[in-house]
Amino acid sequence: MKNPEPNYRGRLAPSPTGLLHLGHARTFWTAQERARAARATGSGQAGGVLLLRNDDLDTARCRPEFVTAMLADMRWFGLHWQEPMVAQSGRGALYSAAFERLREAGAIYPCICSRKDVLAAAGAPHEAADEPLYPGTCRPENLPATECAQRATWPRENFSWRFRVPDGAPVEFRDGRLGPQRAIAGREVGDFLVWRKDGGPSYQLACVVDDAEMDITEVVRGADLLLSTFRQLLLYHALGLTPPAFYHCPLVTDDQGVRLAKRHDALALRTLREQGRTPEQLRAEWKLTERLA
Repeated sequence: MKNPEPNYRGRLAPSPTGLLHLGHARTFWTAQERARAARATGSGQAGGVLLLRNDDLDTARCRPEFVTAMLADMRWFGLHWQEPMVAQSGRGALYSAAFERLREAGAIYPCICSRKDVLAAAGAPHEAADEPLYPGTCRPENLPATECAQRATWPRENFSWRFRVPDGAPVEFRDGRLGPQRAIAGREVGDFLVWRKDGGPSYQLACVVDDAEMDITEVVRGADLLLSTFRQLLLYHALGLTPPAFYHCPLVTDDQGVRLAKRHDALALRTLREQGRTPEQLRAEWKLTERLA
């Protein structure tokens, strides 16, 4: 049974699909500072704990050398965590159990639509960074009764599975930085993937299962994941889990104002380190930027 008044537990959750960049460092540093602040007001070290999770479910892109570089770069930057690192790749049983609970509750359904199909149905000219709004093509009520009955017998493998959002229902939370947030299910947030055709959980499902199982009390991450928070809150509710608090950090951009991605090698922590930059210099530049904003 979980502590009804848990101490602060935050987490760092990098994905080893490339080298960490300045945007990762700023978000992770914010997470660490918030854990430290909680520790300072708590009773000893129990006041605030920071955990490290290796989000390595993307088997096509995750590589061992990126895990090694990730750990070295995080330590160089001055990041510390208080418990041994856990890896998502070893937690498949937890994700499968959550999937079955959702299926038994009738909260999900199989889907044969590709991302290209969804984009074409939505009239989107190109792939968006976020998951496109699903038009409901494979919802049971949009299928003939015979096909719907047949799909009910499909195994989990070889199909995508979507969470059916409650159309018209408001999803709300108070963000630690941005304040009150609200989205309408079916309008801003459509039916989203919980299980991929390649046989693994989606980011949304894995994140919810892990954060709940690890007793995370606050999730600190980039503002680009704000819509994911609404999806995850729906999953928390469907699984009967208590959601953590959320704090969405501002994004770091390049000289053209484009959000940093792992393709920005010039702003990778490894590159900045090789140039002789120090973590202290980088953090001082952040503070200057914040004052000028």
